[in-house]
Amino acid sequence: MEREVVLKSCLLWLVLLGHPLRFIYANTEGDALHSLRANLGDPNNVLQSWDPTLVNPCTWFHVTCNNDNSVIRVDLGNAALSGQLVPQLGMLKNLQYFRLNNNSLSGPIPFSLTNISSLQVLDLSNNRLEGAVPDNGSFSLFTPISFANNLDLCGPVTGHPCPGSPPFSPPPPFVQPPPISAPGGNSATGAIAGGVAAGAALLFAVPALAFAWWHRRKPQEYFFDVPAEEDPEVHLGQLKRFSLRELQVATDGFSNKNILGRGGFGKVYKGRLADGTLVAVKRLKEERTPGGELQFQTEVEMISMAVHRNLLRLRGFCMTPTERLLVYPYMANGSVASCLRERPPNEPPLDWPTRRRIALGSARGLSYLHDHCDPKIIHRDVKAANILLDEEFEAVVGDFGLAKLMDYKDTHVTTAVRGTIGHIAPEYLSTGKSSEKTDVFGYGIMLLELITGQRAFDLARLANDDDVMLLDWVKGLLKEKKLEMLVDPDLQNNYVESQVEQLIQVALLCTQGSPMDRPKMSEVVRMLEGDGLAEKWDEWQKGEVLRQEVELAPHPNSDWIVDSTENLHAVELSGPR
Repeated sequence: MEREVVLKSCLLWLVLLGHPLRFIYANTEGDALHSLRANLGDPNNVLQSWDPTLVNPCTWFHVTCNNDNSVIRVDLGNAALSGQLVPQLGMLKNLQYFRLNNNSLSGPIPFSLTNISSLQVLDLSNNRLEGAVPDNGSFSLFTPISFANNLDLCGPVTGHPCPGSPPFSPPPPFVQPPPISAPGGNSATGAIAGGVAAGAALLFAVPALAFAWWHRRKPQEYFFDVPAEEDPEVHLGQLKRFSLRELQVATDGFSNKNILGRGGFGKVYKGRLADGTLVAVKRLKEERTPGGELQFQTEVEMISMAVHRNLLRLRGFCMTPTERLLVYPYMANGSVASCLRERPPNEPPLDWPTRRRIALGSARGLSYLHDHCDPKIIHRDVKAANILLDEEFEAVVGDFGLAKLMDYKDTHVTTAVRGTIGHIAPEYLSTGKSSEKTDVFGYGIMLLELITGQRAFDLARLANDDDVMLLDWVKGLLKEKKLEMLVDPDLQNNYVESQVEQLIQVALLCTQGSPMDRPKMSEVVRMLEGDGLAEKWDEWQKGEVLRQEVELAPHPNSDWIVDSTENLHAVELSGPR
């Protein structure tokens, strides 16, 4: 028995030892990049996401990996970095693109980089590098452009010999071979004709041979960065960087006839790219301040990393000293708001199954932003107008991340209240502090929009002595048990009443006055999928009974007021009543 225990212990230790070894092997590339980070000055915290505790660096900003989680791209141009490159970079065996241009790097170029056979793109231009440029291995492919404006670099590719090395030798001159005499003797005319023929042959043969030798020796492609306004193919990670001119042409000069919508962040234009692809171009309206370019790029890349079936995928961006533009796929069916309230008379309304599918899809998208993005992304303006519909009327959450992106105009602290009246959570409005529960509140209001077809804030309801806030209007009808009056008349009674009741229950749970009482979006997804709604609803009803008892109970020193969000506020009086 004792022997068996010892044997099991040994096997357990082997397993435990084997796992860290595999972890270390998998994280070799991360270690190499972290060594680079430790050796660099980073005044703008561009490398803040380079966390050495992660299994691999594929989640780091400015790093791109392939499907095997191997690093294939590092983009750190124009990042104000200083310091020296490290030999450990040679461990990035699958690296294809390496850009560190327009920084203040110094010291030598590590010869270990020449061992990366997959390296296709290299740009170390406009730095302060020094010493010999390697000319073997993968470096034999690169041209002087890759190393331009590093005054202390030397070597054949730079055209400057290194100290102590012999000067570059020019190629040997071409020596014309002696004429060949014809057998039996030639006349003067034959000699002249032969000389002319030989000269003509040499005239065509030498350039052809030289071109063939040059074509065999030259690299297949040259890659280098140029200023973004002149090169629309400059990329940020996996995003395309468009030129302003390209987007001007696509939108017909940002013509008013191409406006798809207006919002708190700017106007959205329909555009057609040169290849015929339809896109939506969002032209951000905030004024630009100097020095915000790098932070804008970082936030844009963060948005682009949020990839989910129910999230609008960012296709590219454009950045100039005066413009910030984002490019998205064009959604042919518009937004939920437009389908509810702006549909042409000849188009059918959203049917009830589609509305339920929209509710679930948008919940899944928001849950992904909160629970699967690092750092988490708070939308801060969840509403029907920001839920778009693709060709299959599947919900696609748009405009996420823009509130934080725009706040970098003035400060790195998110304090500005951004949102739409009727959708803003009470604690966000009063304190300016947002959280994922802020999004939950907005989602609950969006559910009520789906059910009723009405706006979250509508002064027209005053004509019927109704509440202008949709949430208050819904609660009033529920107290009067007039459920049928809540449902969008466009549905023409084609809905399942029990399902409507379930969605209303989820909406009321999401719009509770206290953010602590609201469910997480992951819980909302489970409730919409049929798990846990009954328990949550029972808890809510018990809380409502308690609140009503407190509301009706007299208090010697306070008046208790129930506001439109069911928040209870104690208003102290000047003295006892």
